[in-house]
Amino acid sequence: MDEALEAVDVIADSELEGVFVWLLRIVGIVAILAGLGLWLFTEMTLLVLPAALIVVGLVLLVAPNILLALTEFV
Repeated sequence: MDEALEAVDVIADSELEGVFVWLLRIVGIVAILAGLGLWLFTEMTLLVLPAALIVVGLVLLVAPNILLALTEFV
């Protein structure tokens, strides 16, 4: 966990945090849309992959905000 916070701190110091946050948000939105597309528009009997894509997309939408808030407190 310390390595992840250190990497986020380096990103925050390099003034690229806005670009990094928006890149992760875009990847998260694409993952959510891909999961919804697989679930709604295909005949998949196993719903693990679409559910995993949706969960990963939601984590990518929320994680940058949480990590940047943690680095401010540390």
